Amino acid sequence: MTETDSDGTRSSRRSRQEAPERAAADLRRVGANPDFWYPVALSGKVRRGRVIATMFAGERIALYRGKSGTVHALEDRCAHRQVPLSMGVVEGEVLRCCYHAWAYRGDGRISQIPYLSKGDGRPPRGVRGYPVREAYGLVFVFPGDPQKAPDVPLPLLPAFASPRYRTMTFSRTVRCHYSFMHENLLDMNHQFLHRGVVGKLHPELLGYETSARSVEARYLFTHTGGKRNRGAGLLAAEGLGGRDSADVMTIRTEYPYQTLDLVPENAERPAFRLWAVYVPEDAEQRSCHAYGLLMIEKPAVPGALHLAWPLIRRFTERVFAEDRMAVEAEQRAWDEQGEDRNHEVFPLILDVRDVLRSNGVPVRPLTPACARADGDLSMPASDLRSTE
Repeated sequence: MTETDSDGTRSSRRSRQEAPERAAADLRRVGANPDFWYPVALSGKVRRGRVIATMFAGERIALYRGKSGTVHALEDRCAHRQVPLSMGVVEGEVLRCCYHAWAYRGDGRISQIPYLSKGDGRPPRGVRGYPVREAYGLVFVFPGDPQKAPDVPLPLLPAFASPRYRTMTFSRTVRCHYSFMHENLLDMNHQFLHRGVVGKLHPELLGYETSARSVEARYLFTHTGGKRNRGAGLLAAEGLGGRDSADVMTIRTEYPYQTLDLVPENAERPAFRLWAVYVPEDAEQRSCHAYGLLMIEKPAVPGALHLAWPLIRRFTERVFAEDRMAVEAEQRAWDEQGEDRNHEVFPLILDVRDVLRSNGVPVRPLTPACARADGDLSMPASDLRSTE
């Protein structure tokens, strides 16, 4: 059984005979907690003097960058006729609605109604403004209680700015509940899915720890045969010739984010570090936008990583595509059955499900308006970008 240590951390001593999942609320009906910082766009997509539309859990958000370079996030509707502000025009630091030219400041307050006379009635308020921060080439918003935003830190990624690492950025919509993504990355027993690109991999769970907000697992990976994609070897710092090694992989769900570090045998630091988050898009949260920062260690040979970059990129895209196929199939099964009929036997995944349930919030009911909004803003599945 799982035992609890004095610091509240649970060690991985749960009996593996506990196959039936404990009775609990259906995780696929649990929403992402909005009281955290979530990326909703790549910084490079929000150009100076431009506005774009984005979304968090059915809430439409208009992002715009003013003349000063500051990014603002507003509820994507004009208080006048509800026309999306993402269709508007940026003038200096304000966003002007394309319909009747109402102008909004970065905090959502109305700064001008051009045709308003002194005797005309004024609206009681403007629209909602979201706290915004830029980091790691991403635009983060705080969709929850804005008073909590100053006390909630952004994720800490020291490797991003380290001269030892170079970062590849991923941004793609996946049509599944965000919890499927957490389970997919944390449960490395699915390597059979990737046999065409990594050959035969044997993952051995060395142990894991669970707390109220996190689950961390450590695996020992050994290559036991089969053809391995060259990009896989380059990513694992095995060189162009390739060599078999035993790598230690540490994966952590620290709500609501995930990280993965791979340390090759006899290495002093990770060959790569991955940070990922899965941002729900629609109100029912059956679709999420996956943002990933893959920080790859630079080899001793100058320029070697530049040459290897296209191979690593193709490898990671193929692995992601295979994972996406699997998790979207899981979501389709849930949609068809109307409930979660999974028979999970891996204690690690039972624990991460508990973490996601206990830190999440109920999914708000889907209304006809939400259904129309969700359908309009779904992003193409091919929206995968890699930046250097």
